[in-house]
Amino acid sequence: MTLFVPRLRAKALANRLVVGPLARLLLALHISPNALTLAGFAVTAVAAYLIGEAHLLAGGLVLLGGSAMDMLDGAVARLGNKATRFGAFLDSITDRLGEAAALFGLLVFYVRQDHELGAYLAFGAVVMSFMVSYLRARAEGLGVPGDVGLMGRPERVVVLVVGLVAGFPLYALGVVLTFATVTVGQRIWHVYAAQDDS
Repeated sequence: MTLFVPRLRAKALANRLVVGPLARLLLALHISPNALTLAGFAVTAVAAYLIGEAHLLAGGLVLLGGSAMDMLDGAVARLGNKATRFGAFLDSITDRLGEAAALFGLLVFYVRQDHELGAYLAFGAVVMSFMVSYLRARAEGLGVPGDVGLMGRPERVVVLVVGLVAGFPLYALGVVLTFATVTVGQRIWHVYAAQDDS
């Protein structure tokens, strides 16, 4: 498990320095977690449209904004004691749809450019990203912690945003596809190894 410690530490640091203070501000403004969830998805959908229209820099920046809003909904729910099963359910749905929308925007971009490799990478990234999320849900349904591996959703979003803003979306897709595939293997192995502990 030492492989995953840096990722957990980075997440804890981000929560303490950025997410926590912003969540307290949103609570003071009486903004509900579900409203943040839906707003974050709407912003991500706009980002996907911009990406598909070849406005990669703008799409990357808007995607960053939508993802930041999505990160905050859970923090607002916890701090405000407003966490509900439906809120968690809605958040999971919009996470999957938002990520698929952003990657679909890249797929549209590469299809319009007649760029076969880009289209293949975008489709592969969609499939493996969904597999990473599905394996977590399936593992946790079996009573095994599923949030392990090198590249969860936050890492995938960061790589995509950096790739879009820097003008290298093809490389970003390659990184996402490669490390999401590795993460799938890690999660499968994690659940397999958990048999020995039960």
